[in-house]
Amino acid sequence: MSIWGKILGGAAGLLTGGPIGILLGTLAGHAVDRKRDGEEASADADGDATQSIAFTIGVIVLAAKMAKSDGTVKRVEVDTFMRLFHAEPEELGNVGYVFDLARRDAAGFEPYARQIAGLFGPAHPVLEDLLESLILIAEADDVMHDAELDYLHTLATIFGFSEADFARLVSGHRITHGDSSCDPYTVLGLPCGAEEEAVRAAYRRLAREHHPDRLIAQGLPPEFIEVATDRMAAINAAYDRIMKQGARV
Repeated sequence: MSIWGKILGGAAGLLTGGPIGILLGTLAGHAVDRKRDGEEASADADGDATQSIAFTIGVIVLAAKMAKSDGTVKRVEVDTFMRLFHAEPEELGNVGYVFDLARRDAAGFEPYARQIAGLFGPAHPVLEDLLESLILIAEADDVMHDAELDYLHTLATIFGFSEADFARLVSGHRITHGDSSCDPYTVLGLPCGAEEEAVRAAYRRLAREHHPDRLIAQGLPPEFIEVATDRMAAINAAYDRIMKQGARV
């Protein structure tokens, strides 16, 4: 069942209180109105829906808030968002409705971020994929504005990521700076030239945490699986590059 079917079916009630709960209440009313106009939706909602719905709504809300940070919403950013989201054609109206609600909302992004962080816990891999999605959207126009970078950095802090974690998250993107020879180590969250044992341990940990099947089980909606798959590919590529270099490994 799609995220929107779960919301209409009653899963939105699993999230009570907070800014996401308020927004979901508005969305559920909107969905009921659409059903009355003749659209069909399932009445079922599985017990694992809470985190999946929270992640989906969170990405849309935080993407909308980030779009406001530099004052301009560019078409390429919207296209990138839709590519990552993989919404079915009949669901695009719901996505746009949530995006516009969040963009018009006068509240800052911090309350939404804190609520999402509370659902998953500090530095959770699902939160990492959420940040990865936003980084991809922010850099889609080939310009990372200072306001966008500040937004992402603040978001990472709220999500419980350290400075080293943030450096690892942005590694390989257009906002990366420094010695490119250290990039594969940064992807694995290691200092440049780390020993073989540390490299292997970091790779095993990240591969375990970021396996797409595990992330889906922990609440990552299938709509966003491309992000998890790309992150896993980057981890594999970094590990392979270090091994081929033979630098202290």
